[in-house]
Amino acid sequence: MAIQTVATRPMAGQQPGTSGLRKKTAVFCQPHYLENFVQSVFDTVAGDGAAGHADAGRTLVLGGDGRYHNRAAIQTIVKMAAAHGYAAVLVGQGGILSTPAASCVIRQRGAAGGLILSASHNPGGADGDFGIKYNIAAGGPAPTSVTDAIYRRTENITHYRISDAPDLDLDRIGVHQLDGMRVEVIDPVADYAQLMARLFDFDAMRQLFRNGFTMCFDGMHAVSGPYARAILEGMLGAPKGTVINGVPLEDFGGGHPDPNPVNAAQLIALMARPDAPDFGAASDGDGDRNMIVGRQFAVTPSDSLAVLAANATVAPGYRAGLLGIARSMPTSRAADQVARALGIPCHETPTGWKYFGTLLDAGMATLCGEESYGTGSNHVREKDGVWAVLFWLNLLAASGNSVEQIVTAHWARFGRHYYSRHDYEAIDAAAAHLLMDDLRIKLPALAGQSLNGHTVDSADDFSYTDPVDGATAHQQGVRIVMTDGSRIVFRLSGTGTDGATLRVYFELYEPDPARQQRPVQQALMSLIAAAESVASIALQTGRASPSVIT
Repeated sequence: MAIQTVATRPMAGQQPGTSGLRKKTAVFCQPHYLENFVQSVFDTVAGDGAAGHADAGRTLVLGGDGRYHNRAAIQTIVKMAAAHGYAAVLVGQGGILSTPAASCVIRQRGAAGGLILSASHNPGGADGDFGIKYNIAAGGPAPTSVTDAIYRRTENITHYRISDAPDLDLDRIGVHQLDGMRVEVIDPVADYAQLMARLFDFDAMRQLFRNGFTMCFDGMHAVSGPYARAILEGMLGAPKGTVINGVPLEDFGGGHPDPNPVNAAQLIALMARPDAPDFGAASDGDGDRNMIVGRQFAVTPSDSLAVLAANATVAPGYRAGLLGIARSMPTSRAADQVARALGIPCHETPTGWKYFGTLLDAGMATLCGEESYGTGSNHVREKDGVWAVLFWLNLLAASGNSVEQIVTAHWARFGRHYYSRHDYEAIDAAAAHLLMDDLRIKLPALAGQSLNGHTVDSADDFSYTDPVDGATAHQQGVRIVMTDGSRIVFRLSGTGTDGATLRVYFELYEPDPARQQRPVQQALMSLIAAAESVASIALQTGRASPSVIT
């Protein structure tokens, strides 16, 4: 076996400011494409490594969500790590490692960092999407300073180094040697499950299931299935069959592994039946998102964050209380109400989990959440789908109430934030950027204007300065705030690979319990019309209605 230096040319793909590289699978399957990005990462995080030993003594964590090309990519990366002098690589068995579990392993094993292979909630398969990102030693996504440096390196890369060793057996747990580097294939669930057992009252949850409590967890044929089976059916004693679609498949069974009422229609239909289980939940492609559903009752991600924050002390890992809450700007302000009641700060950040990392590391926040079905805490540095489900189970066991009872009681105490997101997917990118540019031009004149019965209090393009490291982010979403506290937010998403996705968020605060039972879209109807009046969405995008409403 020998180390090879392969000549290559600069790649196109990753954009500055993004946490990783996400493209069509066919793009990643091109010769040298993955290798160029991995070489750029290694060059950035450990110097140029000219001697091949810049990473000596360091451990790399590696795994992914099991989508198409996952196994082949792992073999390539292991051989490149050996060529760069890494002391060890920890690989999830079968190439499987959920994003939150990878963060857990990085932190618990003292690794230098990790490479996570996933396109998150995007579809998989040969015609689907693939992605890769680097997480730092703290366990979270690399900060902008690192990702921008990786991007700059991809622009001038001339070679990469790789071992010519044969492929490893990824299915056998144990230790292998590859060009002097230790490769340990690990149980992908073990470290993570041990952490969950320390955070939550597993005895109370076991008793809940012994008492006849029923549940359905939809793994969506994605990475969280093995975690849910091991913990829910194995450690907690939930009946076999509690986890459905629990085997990760390369194409996610042909589905879209995004846990929302549209893509998790099987679970939603089950929970709408008169004989529905007591509790329903789903997770996404790489296991970092969650959807919570009660019997004939769906919980918005914004409400889920607020409810968990208000009741956090029921879980042993949070019994001492919260240091603070952090939410992304488009997420509803339900968590702000809880923070005020608890006397703790609520931080508003751009969308992207990396913005929570510095707050968590600095001890400024304990719970974090995004409206896109992502919730997490300082136990790792990623959002965590199974963790959120276990937190809800702990709350259900401690309270003895149903999901609907818990949420409606929360609304009665804190008020209800009616909330919805309208997605216009795969629209023309130029048209999407023109719409946003037109909105920015209108912003200075909007204050004081009436939009379909709502008077604008303020309008801006959200900018952020990190309170810990001073890093800044600009043009993070146009927000229009009304005098009654209602909000409309317009934002372009960077998670798709076809065209552009325009997301429009609507929020209406209702403190009166007598008016908290209206259908969501009906309650938001005037704001939806206001958004169309100010942005001309149908005209600008050519779409008469959203692709997805959540």
